[in-house]
Amino acid sequence: MRRLLPYLTRHWLPFWGGISGLLLARLFEAFIPLLLKDGIDSIAAGSPALALPVLGIAACAVARFLTIVVSRRRIRYLGIHVAYDLRRRLYDHLQRQGPGFFTRHATGDLMARAINDIQLVRQLVGQGTRTVMVLGFSALVGLAFMFQLSPSLTLLLLPPLPLIGFSAYLLARRIYAQSVAVQEGFSELSERTQENLNGIRTVQAQGQEAQEVLRFARVNDGYADRYLELMRTNALLSSLMPALGALCTLAVLGFGASRVLSGELSVGTFTAFFWYIGMVLWPVREAGNMVNLFQRGAAAATRLFEVLDTEPEIADQPLPGAPEKLGGAIQVEGLTYRYPGAERDALHAVAFSVEPGETLALVGPVGSGKSTLLRLLVRLLEPPPGAVRLDGYDIRELPLDLVRRNVAAVPQDPFLFAESLRENVAYEDPRRDERQVWRAVDDADLRGSVESFPDRLETVVGERGVTLSGGQKQRATLARGLIRGAPVLLLDDCLSSVDTETEKHILDRLRELRGKATTVIVSHRVSTVRRADQILVLQHGRVTESGSHAELMAKNGFYAALERAQRRRGHLLHELEAASIEGHA
Repeated sequence: MRRLLPYLTRHWLPFWGGISGLLLARLFEAFIPLLLKDGIDSIAAGSPALALPVLGIAACAVARFLTIVVSRRRIRYLGIHVAYDLRRRLYDHLQRQGPGFFTRHATGDLMARAINDIQLVRQLVGQGTRTVMVLGFSALVGLAFMFQLSPSLTLLLLPPLPLIGFSAYLLARRIYAQSVAVQEGFSELSERTQENLNGIRTVQAQGQEAQEVLRFARVNDGYADRYLELMRTNALLSSLMPALGALCTLAVLGFGASRVLSGELSVGTFTAFFWYIGMVLWPVREAGNMVNLFQRGAAAATRLFEVLDTEPEIADQPLPGAPEKLGGAIQVEGLTYRYPGAERDALHAVAFSVEPGETLALVGPVGSGKSTLLRLLVRLLEPPPGAVRLDGYDIRELPLDLVRRNVAAVPQDPFLFAESLRENVAYEDPRRDERQVWRAVDDADLRGSVESFPDRLETVVGERGVTLSGGQKQRATLARGLIRGAPVLLLDDCLSSVDTETEKHILDRLRELRGKATTVIVSHRVSTVRRADQILVLQHGRVTESGSHAELMAKNGFYAALERAQRRRGHLLHELEAASIEGHA
């Protein structure tokens, strides 16, 4: 919880303004019993001089009311802004994390931390800070005024305080552990819900709705059980504290009444003293709620800082003198990469070079390292020092922003936001002219589909592009990559759901469009890569063949076998289609 202090001091003016107001309000409240004492003693003495006590009490009550209103607003302002700062920092921190981080942390868990945990921290700062200050000031001010009225009665309150404090400490530790369990249960609940909704089509297609409801019920039951345990402990604490406080009240009542009867204390003094007892024991009565609030907030803060303390896998530490724009030359030498925890290298001793304007194609079986190589080229994974160079610069020494502005990657698995098609294509710069968007749509051979949509470019594609076909999603993602005009374009098998004729149109357009820019294509189709300037065959993370299409065909290796297999498959499909047409005729 000490780590929240920098967020508090950032807004020091409302913080100290609110704290000062709370202290001032307690002082106004403390003067009321003194004025009440004078009024009661005047009545007991038969004196009619009540105007001053009455006006004084009214003035203190009004001043206390106004001070509390202003100070509470300041403290709540503080809670809102601390939550705002934490939310921004967390979101920014998540943007810079690598794939390993998101492998370890489920989306539902991160959402729970970003929403529920920050909400608890906001309550801790806004409500908890105000509560502890009010209770602390009430106890201190009350004790000071009580001691002034009767030191002997005040001392009667002290013996039970260690017992109260020790009981609160023991239960607070239990509440903290149970609060962590509740927050983890909420994360599991969020994770299960998010995963189910993302895969709802698969669930329904497999007829697993009832099974998913049962799985959710198990997670929901676990969360409810954890929450009930927390509430039981909180109820025990909330009941125990007032009971211990009542013992103090009984002791003061018995001893104080005897002193009033003996004439050592006036009735007014005894009445004022009981008012101050209320101020002192109010924190004891509220200790249960206060401890619960603070421990849940502390558990939430712990979970937040667990994420914020995770250093990004890709460290942005550029050397001075980096260029503002890249030309597109790629040099890879002795590139070996192994995923953390893997038993073998994903890539081993890979070497090649691509000049600006050339096209490099990567082919190979599934799991051969093609996508890993593309991730290293855009620095989504961290390559070894000196293994990957762009325009002669070690990619690790270039600013991440520069690399990702100049290297556009189009993934195999297309992702579209639940926005309009225009906003998805112009994602990196929403201010782009509509003509530029249409040009990118044309380059991706998507115009026919877009013009068939009722709202054309303004058509909302739904979450993950659910309203589009697989080919349309891939072409929309391709248009998003092409509109940037980056010097290096990485295409990770992003035309796999497109028919061969459409693919040919797109590739022809790419050759005209890219000009002097560098293109790296990953594909399983020989028809896609045959015109590349250089083709690399990857097998088990190693380059086993390299050269042009003609050179690789002459080597009669994996590439030539792949080409013959795909050509036979194409002839077979053509014959089946011809037979089908003849049969219909």
